[in-house]
Amino acid sequence: MLVASLLTLGSPHQLTGGYLYHLRLAELAPRHGARIELVSLPVLPFPLPAAFGRRALRRARDADVVVVDSIAAAYLAPWRPTPPAVAVLHQPPGGIDHGPLRRRAQAAMDRALYRHCSLLVLASDTLADDGLPPVPAVVVPPGRDVAPAPEGPSPDLRHGRHAALLSVGNWVRRKGTLELLEAFARLPPDLATLHLVGRTDAEPRYGRRVATRLARPDLAARVEVHGPVSRDEVARLYRAADVFVLASYREPYGTVYGEAMAAGLPVVGWRAGNLPHLADDGREGLVVDPGDRDGLAAALAHLAGDAPARERMAAAAAERGRRLPTWDETTARFVALLGDVAACGARRRRRRR
Repeated sequence: MLVASLLTLGSPHQLTGGYLYHLRLAELAPRHGARIELVSLPVLPFPLPAAFGRRALRRARDADVVVVDSIAAAYLAPWRPTPPAVAVLHQPPGGIDHGPLRRRAQAAMDRALYRHCSLLVLASDTLADDGLPPVPAVVVPPGRDVAPAPEGPSPDLRHGRHAALLSVGNWVRRKGTLELLEAFARLPPDLATLHLVGRTDAEPRYGRRVATRLARPDLAARVEVHGPVSRDEVARLYRAADVFVLASYREPYGTVYGEAMAAGLPVVGWRAGNLPHLADDGREGLVVDPGDRDGLAAALAHLAGDAPARERMAAAAAERGRRLPTWDETTARFVALLGDVAACGARRRRRRR
């Protein structure tokens, strides 16, 4: 059995796209003749986790291949993982949630790590355009299947209104939660109910701003906050909602868009990140210019109020969603790539002898 050690930052059980990607791979790898062991560096202020990089690599020394999560790449760069090594990129060099100084420093460290890898695995084609070093790269997108939808009747998420809107994303600035609330507040009160799923404390200061906005009278009883929920519960909410919306300004892939489309939901968001590559405006959903709150409000009002248009886009979204890979297909591709890298590394070691 192929053994891989995947090095990441913090708890691997966090409910974000990159962490879920790794968890699903680890869960399904045994079906494909592999075991993926998750090894975590502690979450500390930048660049302190680097002090624990050597210890993490020692834990991975018996693996056939070392896999480095892009969120931990900078902290492992000083220690240069022993080949064969693979990096999995869910973000561009330097990350997407930091200020300019941190981003520049981290980008240099990220690229230094990537130059010593045998292969870069990218979550989407958009990451190929972010100044990566000349290392072989392959796109292995996330799976579309969040979890089997529960059997039985779906819950009523509309709460007496015309449509239920669902947004899945942590309350962080780049996810555009405040912009979504401002746009939603412009809809007639009886038109739609908005459901928010995700961590409310990922960026505490921003989360407090969102909570303050939710407390204003124009959103009273119109928005339901679910907080972080299980994969099964997310599947239940996808099944019961009418429209998916995420006003994210930068999503290297946007796993939740693919999940929502596969569940038969038209998607709404900014013309940013990977969304324009997943859905065509007017076909699988509505895509508006970043920051255009009036445009976002108009898109939500259109889909909430026009059931035939919503159903037409839902059918197109489901059709395109079915063409996205399942997690089992993604895992099979990922394990095969690791096997190739491990085999090449073994051949190189034999030649040196």
